[in-house]
Amino acid sequence: MRLLCFLTVIFLSYYQASSQNTSSLLQDTYKIGYRDTLEITVYRHPELSQVVNVAPDGTIKLFRIDEPVVAVCKTERELAAEIAEKYKVLLRNPFVNVRVAEQRSQYYAVIGAVEKPGLFYINRKVQLLELLSFAGGPDIEKAGTKLIVARGGSTSACKDTEKDTSNNDQNYVLYQFNVKDVLQGKENIWMEVGDIVSVLDADVVYVYGSVKKPGSIKLTRPLTLRQAIAEAGGFESASKKDKIRIIRQKQGSSEWEEMIYSLKDIESRKTSDPFLMPNDIIAISEDKLQSILNGVGKSLTGGLANLPIFIR
Repeated sequence: MRLLCFLTVIFLSYYQASSQNTSSLLQDTYKIGYRDTLEITVYRHPELSQVVNVAPDGTIKLFRIDEPVVAVCKTERELAAEIAEKYKVLLRNPFVNVRVAEQRSQYYAVIGAVEKPGLFYINRKVQLLELLSFAGGPDIEKAGTKLIVARGGSTSACKDTEKDTSNNDQNYVLYQFNVKDVLQGKENIWMEVGDIVSVLDADVVYVYGSVKKPGSIKLTRPLTLRQAIAEAGGFESASKKDKIRIIRQKQGSSEWEEMIYSLKDIESRKTSDPFLMPNDIIAISEDKLQSILNGVGKSLTGGLANLPIFIR
């Protein structure tokens, strides 16, 4: 019995130490983001302790402090130190603790032909199949055979000042998967914060650049390059027709390959009019590949602001 009690004490001591180490690590590493909920404790002054939500402008309001305090992009420890400094005009040696009660600035999104599209705040690692299950799975009546994961990096507004920030556009990496293979567990990747999963309601191709109606076209039938351009409303007047690119993702890879066609050669039958594959991108533009992928990525994020929010 004494041995059991001794082991229990050892276990509880280890658990508490481990929890404290984990909490300390989070205080020093996690950057507070927009919409996070913060628990602010001013020791021996409960009248100043409060629970606040980070405002859309990144600030919080504190009791008896006139000016809002910027919270985003600071760690819990950094913000606590700043709040303590502000309270020195009112208190002697104030001690402040800040805890992120809800990490709502970092989300995953599931959009398209699913039962419950939305933003999901998940404070642990999650795989693609599980994330799909949170959204109720593909809509049986609407979902096509493909889904796309658009990966643009963290949703945090904080930028690493040591990295090049000259280009403010978000860079997307696009991955495509077969819906059936994902549901069967054959293709199941670990998700990253900020990933956007789009379950397509039909196989599509994208037309980008100097056409009258750029965007996605459903593949309800076999479609050639010329037919896709026609469905996009045809060329703009200044379009270059001698260097039309079909950009296609390599199977099982995040890399893309480019095939160049001349409309003149196709019309004169020197080159056959190529049939398109699901998720091909037709680029009638001289933009670089990454700019084109960013354009497609942004088209997937267009409706995020109107999505319902589900917290896990």
